[in-house]
Amino acid sequence: MNPNQLNELNRRDFLSRTARTCFGLTIGGSMARLFDTPAMAADPSILQAGGGKAKHVIYLYMSGGMTHIDTFDPKPDAPKDVRGPVDAISTNVDGIQLGHCLPMLAKHTDKIALIRSMSTNQGAHAQGKYMMHTGYAPRGTISHPSSGAWVSKLAGKANDDLPSFVLVGGGNRHPGGGFFEPQFAPLPIGDPAQGLKNVKRRGDTTDASLERQIDLRKELDHDFDTKFHQGQKSVRAYNEVYDSAVTLMHSKDLEAFDLSKESRDVRAAYGTERFGQGVLLARRLVERGVRFVEVEYGGFDWHADNFSQMEDKIPVLDQALSALLTDLKAGGLLDSTLVVVATEFGRTPKITPNAGRNHYPRAFSALMAGGGIKGGQVYGATDKTASKVIENPVNAKDFNATIAFAMGLPHDLPVMSPTKRPFRMGGLDGKPITEIFT
Repeated sequence: MNPNQLNELNRRDFLSRTARTCFGLTIGGSMARLFDTPAMAADPSILQAGGGKAKHVIYLYMSGGMTHIDTFDPKPDAPKDVRGPVDAISTNVDGIQLGHCLPMLAKHTDKIALIRSMSTNQGAHAQGKYMMHTGYAPRGTISHPSSGAWVSKLAGKANDDLPSFVLVGGGNRHPGGGFFEPQFAPLPIGDPAQGLKNVKRRGDTTDASLERQIDLRKELDHDFDTKFHQGQKSVRAYNEVYDSAVTLMHSKDLEAFDLSKESRDVRAAYGTERFGQGVLLARRLVERGVRFVEVEYGGFDWHADNFSQMEDKIPVLDQALSALLTDLKAGGLLDSTLVVVATEFGRTPKITPNAGRNHYPRAFSALMAGGGIKGGQVYGATDKTASKVIENPVNAKDFNATIAFAMGLPHDLPVMSPTKRPFRMGGLDGKPITEIFT
């Protein structure tokens, strides 16, 4: 068939859909027209202020709204119907306490900054998750890029063979690349133990045969690419994703996705749960140059049986996070890797009749370590019952701006959306928490 006779709309739609789904890039993305933004070098003023030391981010997201009062912001002097059966334990930093399910992290408190003054106006899971990841409230007319997509776009690749943004265990509601092109959307990994699927050539296909197939594809697409649709973003996006997949297939760094390369003792140190193995995978990926790895850990929506569920779930985070900090420090990567622990909102200080805690956006906690963060400190505070922020409030826009600051990226750099509106990694007016950096 003559290419001129093809149905233009159908072909464009096909290429757009293919570019978004090829090689697992199923999250977010559109063929939006953007200002071309090259990788941004660290601003000297940011470096002087303490930021710009991080080259990578490992973002651990606790989906469901992790209870703050039972973990990062315990209140041992609060009434029994607030504190429940939770003990506050001492850490290796005088004056800082954690919930009793975090004994391993207590030994690493000198490496972390606890942010105890998070607050949001989004009290539902999907909206809160979206806000924390993007710095914007969800809107039906646009999908905003997540912090990982912003880092991928603004920082550029550190390893040309690997994707710059990987999402481990993320759900469908993750904003992903938003309105950015597919190359900035995350590569999703479902089960870290199984690694990256469908990236090796078939056993009955030789290298020479694969090369012939690739050459044939280029030959067949030549006129379509160069004569009829030259410069179209959807066509270019499809080719870029396809070429990236082929590059990764041949890369020596493909083994970074294979956890079997780690010893049994190392894998055990992170825990046998899927989340712990995902954190180990994140460490392996940043060692090979991946800019941003997010690992999601779900199941924190405890409207009932908060305390029994806490005893099962929080130790998994405790073990994996502690192993990560230990390995990054020992490998000399902690200074260049920002480790983040976040959630969409906190839980009600007042315990429900079902021994649960409900959604609570007014106050919650987060954590940052490495990447220029000054460890052994607490930023912000809540009142005696963890009910409201009373010192140094931090919102989602500030939180995302702080990630940008850590990497020396311009949190206020505008990038145009498909509707020609400017958006920023730090939201419209986010301000980085510069005080927590060295």
